[in-house]
Amino acid sequence: MTLLMTPQRTETESAHTLEAVESAAAAVRAHCRTVPEVALVLGTGLGDLATKIEIEAAVPYADIPGFPMATVETHAGRLLIGRLGGRPIVAMQGRFHRYEGYSLQQVTFPVRVLHALGAQSLIVSNACGGMHPLWQPGDLMLLADHINLLGDNPLVGANDDRLGVRFPDMSAPYDEGLRALAREVAASQGTVLREGVYVAVAGPNLETRAEYRMLRAVGADVVGMSTVPEVIVAVHAGMRVLGLSIITDQCLPDALAPADLATIIATAQRAEPKLTALVCGLLERM
Repeated sequence: MTLLMTPQRTETESAHTLEAVESAAAAVRAHCRTVPEVALVLGTGLGDLATKIEIEAAVPYADIPGFPMATVETHAGRLLIGRLGGRPIVAMQGRFHRYEGYSLQQVTFPVRVLHALGAQSLIVSNACGGMHPLWQPGDLMLLADHINLLGDNPLVGANDDRLGVRFPDMSAPYDEGLRALAREVAASQGTVLREGVYVAVAGPNLETRAEYRMLRAVGADVVGMSTVPEVIVAVHAGMRVLGLSIITDQCLPDALAPADLATIIATAQRAEPKLTALVCGLLERM
């Protein structure tokens, strides 16, 4: 008897093809015909923003072909389509991480779908550890640049030229126009907005003292476990990108205290209203 086995994807093949992206986008369009202008990734620090969206459709990730399942407790796992700040948007209520066991192609596939649905801009948020000695937990930071220390890249593998060029330029991954607008909105709201470099590491453990020293030495101001893969794919797709972080703990190697997850989450929640107001103000002015 011959057993028919499902072909396994080779390392050189890519899950990011126009056909796969359009199949997922079609599943979302079956729930709602709104064409979003802006996509949001509601990571830690923006979860409550979902309550401010005039929701027209909420699509569970399980109903979208190619979407992984969110395994982090604070990530709901739904795609929200509606209006925010008077603008049509699509929002990921929960993201994916490499430490959950997903490949970076799985982590970033939703960004392809957000773009296929019509979004030309992407706003990503995250919580991070602060290594800048003059910044405090609860501060907001605008991403000026990033360093990828995940040990992988979501563009590795065969490239579908219909989705983006083989060798995308990453000299300015975070759109200067959107960053300038974010500074203006923050100033008008009286919010202190830091600006610096985010470094992405695989996690899920937090770093050692020696690792914090190394990350600071290579030019990073904050460290986290997300965002960079999504930004790479968004830039590859031709989207304008804005990145925002909430600094949840101080990671100073000579004054390092054991990490307390409850404190980190509480810090993110206290800073959330400032970040939510900043994003809403941005959408109103974009």
